[in-house]
Amino acid sequence: MLLHPLCRVTSVGGDNATGADNQQETAIPRTRLEPAWVVGFVDGEGCFSVSVHNNPHVRRTRGWQLHPTFQVYQHDRYRTVLEDLVSFFGCGHVRSKGPRSSVLTYAVDSVHDIGKYILPFFEQHQLNIKGADFDLFAEIVRSMLRKEHLEPAGFERLARLAYAMNANGKQRARSIEEVLAGSSETVRQALF
Repeated sequence: MLLHPLCRVTSVGGDNATGADNQQETAIPRTRLEPAWVVGFVDGEGCFSVSVHNNPHVRRTRGWQLHPTFQVYQHDRYRTVLEDLVSFFGCGHVRSKGPRSSVLTYAVDSVHDIGKYILPFFEQHQLNIKGADFDLFAEIVRSMLRKEHLEPAGFERLARLAYAMNANGKQRARSIEEVLAGSSETVRQALF
């Protein structure tokens, strides 16, 4: 098992007492990540993001939808630490960043799982570097859980919050104006 060089963990054995008769359940050491280490690791290698996708089946918001994702990146030789994050948070999965990439991603993209597991952890254990992005992310996810994103005005508010994250959306393919083009007309039509 190859751990990340900076990984602070405690080793946890199995349930079987030493010398127990059933040796098939011999203790295999596992890793238990410490919350403070996870916060620091996510501050350096993680990302809270809300992508905006075009989806022609979403009529209320003119074919656009929001997709929040919590991700942590790491080289594939440290896959174990990403798998330990799956166990630590109790959700998410590890996948390749791309077909030719040696980078893996631990990702949680279920709005329900983010709201139930990720938000409470980072509200209890404050981030230093990514705290401002997390706060916006948390507001967006909670609003989505309340279904506010399904109405034009709510979608516009949340899209603007998403574009305020991660260096004010500088890496986005589309401008906020393109996404929201006509949103005022959409809101006005919804009112009448």
